[in-house]
Amino acid sequence: MKDEITITVKDQDGNIHELICPLEMGLSLKDLCKAYELPMEAMCGGMAMCATCHCYILNETSMLPEKGDIEEALLSELFTTLPSSRLACQIQLTAAMDGLFIEIAHN
Repeated sequence: MKDEITITVKDQDGNIHELICPLEMGLSLKDLCKAYELPMEAMCGGMAMCATCHCYILNETSMLPEKGDIEEALLSELFTTLPSSRLACQIQLTAAMDGLFIEIAHN
């Protein structure tokens, strides 16, 4: 069983970052981006209240949990939402997400 996964993140300037995520820490995608000091605001600290951790999933999304009602509601208030939009604070990283590729949205 793997104890870490690799997540690829494209920032708002188009730079690509390879992030190594240890799985035993129970991190969310938002936590991982903040740990690497990427430019993701996440003003509410991961409470699903602000949508400033908005990101786009750039590859296969079947590995991700379904969007919850709160996440859907917050995303519906943004002008930059795409079908691939997610809130990074609502995605708990699991072994199945190895190779996930996201882009941090311009909010």
